[in-house]
Amino acid sequence: QVQLVESGGGLVEAGGSLKLSCAASGDSLDRYEVGWSRRIPGKERELIATLTTFHFEHYAQVAKGRATISRDNAKNMVFLQMNNLGPEDSAIYYCHARIVGTSVSSWGQGTQVTVSS
Repeated sequence: QVQLVESGGGLVEAGGSLKLSCAASGDSLDRYEVGWSRRIPGKERELIATLTTFHFEHYAQVAKGRATISRDNAKNMVFLQMNNLGPEDSAIYYCHARIVGTSVSSWGQGTQVTVSS
């Protein structure tokens, strides 16, 4: 099972951007579909973006036009950049990975992003 550790969270000014990193260990990400999700306080976890092994990107409506998911298989890392943040984007952001063709998935512990007004 691949292990995932997110980093890059913190306090962000309204209108600013976040850049999150996810470091994987224990397995190579070249066999995985990767993605980012978040949990806003008081709400259910929601998907932000996914990226397949063929670099096909999918973005949830809340992220379209302002988010970019990317990966560096050589470094075994996944990244998320999202712009034009508002207080409604304050959440714990999670990195996750699923082996292609299986239901096996791994999740990180999350990193807190707080957007000030």
